[in-house]
Amino acid sequence: MAAILEKNVQKYIDSMLPARDAVLREMERYAAKHEVPIVGPACARVLFQLARSIKAQRIFELGSAIGYSTLWLARAVGPKGTVFYTDSDPENAERAKGYLGRAGVLNRVRILVGDALKMLQSTEGEFDLIFNDVNKTQYPEVFRLAAPRLRSGGLLVTDNVLWSGRVAKVAGAKDASTRAIQQFNRQLYRSTDFFTTIIPLRDGLAVALKNSAIS
Repeated sequence: MAAILEKNVQKYIDSMLPARDAVLREMERYAAKHEVPIVGPACARVLFQLARSIKAQRIFELGSAIGYSTLWLARAVGPKGTVFYTDSDPENAERAKGYLGRAGVLNRVRILVGDALKMLQSTEGEFDLIFNDVNKTQYPEVFRLAAPRLRSGGLLVTDNVLWSGRVAKVAGAKDASTRAIQQFNRQLYRSTDFFTTIIPLRDGLAVALKNSAIS
């Protein structure tokens, strides 16, 4: 993944981050060694802050891998909240259970193994926050399915929306993932149901607040 921020700026941000606890550090090391995509601590802090700011109690994750972002979100919702973890790989889910258990938050997490979008459809109720980090070609479908499942004032937060800068090729993108992310970003910004901002941190984080269009 190519850097979005200037290298020294990224180093400065990383240098400011407080030390993580032992479980998070272990997850970061495992992800780096095995090339498991995680949001990393800088973006994870944004997720935690956003969830806390809207007092989120019910969060659905679309694509959770080893549960790194799940752990941050589970801490954000507190002991009475619920985070729905989704991943298609049973081994990822088992590894995530171990980490979440050691961190003391497993009782706040529902582990769902299978297709994330199908599990969103089969899970009843509204959500305060939906975090989207699935296969990039699915992003336009995520918008269609996730938007109506958020409460008013809820957040749709999406990772990788700058896609190492490839989305900046306004026309002529050749790969399906880039085209899908470009379409998704247009959907967010053109929707009258969302007020959207892309934060150029790591690989781009889109934050869309539901039912907050400027009147």
